[in-house]
Amino acid sequence: MNKLSFVLAAAAVAACQVAWAQTEIFACVDANGKTEYKNTGTTKGCKKLDLPGLTMIPAPKRAVAAQSGPTQTASAKPAASGPADFPKVDSNTQKTRDNDRRQILLDEMKTEEQKLANLKKDYNNGEPERNGDERNYAKYQERVAVMKEDIGRTERNIEALKRELNNLR
Repeated sequence: MNKLSFVLAAAAVAACQVAWAQTEIFACVDANGKTEYKNTGTTKGCKKLDLPGLTMIPAPKRAVAAQSGPTQTASAKPAASGPADFPKVDSNTQKTRDNDRRQILLDEMKTEEQKLANLKKDYNNGEPERNGDERNYAKYQERVAVMKEDIGRTERNIEALKRELNNLR
């Protein structure tokens, strides 16, 4: 394919702004009767499915409003618009919802902090007590690694909850 035909093909695709996603899909049934969907039918028990093509249309481009200058403030932004029949929520109902959300996040934070304290206590600075069924040192190391991952995950959960709470203020 020469450069000119490539450029023309690219221009044609860009002009129509529509892309089609097509591939072959196979339904494969294994020995246990479990069905898996794959993009290759190389294994035994696979049947090609005849599915309609999927059309993807990009979102419309929005016009960027010109700024009036450095004096424009955040309050000068236009309010978000929605459909005319979109239900409105009065401020008291919204405050109640926000307070409920804050309380739920605080409860989750308390639970996660308690969980973290228990995990750190069990972890014992990287040297937890060995269980009776851990005669093999590799099993012990595996359990310690899982404990360390759990501590890290719980710490990340607490950080995420703190960010959510800060976003509410």
